[in-house]
Amino acid sequence: MVYVDRHTNLPTSDELPCCDDTPVDNEDQNFLPNYLLFLLELIWQERNDWYFGVDMGIYHTTGPTPKVPVVPDGFLSLGVPRRKPGNKSRKSYVVWEEADTVPIWVLEMVSWTPGNEYDNKLEIYQKLGVLYYVIYNPDYWQRDCPADTLYERHQPFEVYKLIDGQYQLQLGEPYWMPEIGLALGRSRGVVGGVEREVLSWFDQQGQRYLSAAEKAQRLAARLRELGVDPDTV
Repeated sequence: MVYVDRHTNLPTSDELPCCDDTPVDNEDQNFLPNYLLFLLELIWQERNDWYFGVDMGIYHTTGPTPKVPVVPDGFLSLGVPRRKPGNKSRKSYVVWEEADTVPIWVLEMVSWTPGNEYDNKLEIYQKLGVLYYVIYNPDYWQRDCPADTLYERHQPFEVYKLIDGQYQLQLGEPYWMPEIGLALGRSRGVVGGVEREVLSWFDQQGQRYLSAAEKAQRLAARLRELGVDPDTV
């Protein structure tokens, strides 16, 4: 029997564009995925078996051509190193260079320009085998709802789980994902001096993980309660 490597004729990451060159059309599409990444760097700071990509192309072999990526606003892969061999960064996420490890979680944020999050992209991630597909649509969910079918209307925050090859809408928020060991949901707070809604990670009991800034603020407040000037610590 002759062994044939099915990856032989596939391009390398150096030969592929890093993304599709389509700019995001609002600041939250860049900020919120990065906020989730920064939280993960705190929560999993002792782990090196995960990778979180923001606005990065995912190249795969389940579409018409492996040379055209799908580019989510954010995605998480488990069981892959945070850096490539030689401590190199990734230009894109090429599934066949990651031991065929497909992202376990993908985030799409809907903006004023419809991006087919509820149909074309859903089908792409479903076929790719992404376990959790999250659609965050705080501003335009009513625009994207069928007008004549109330029970099918979308919500601002939706989590789909791949079950028997098909995405099924899940209930509950924050939504617990046992395969990841985290829950995801919305929260409000002051981030960078601005009051806003953000996406956050939660533990199994529904407690929100704090950002580095929030931890520092709480520590400072506790020190003041004890009569200690935080600036002297």
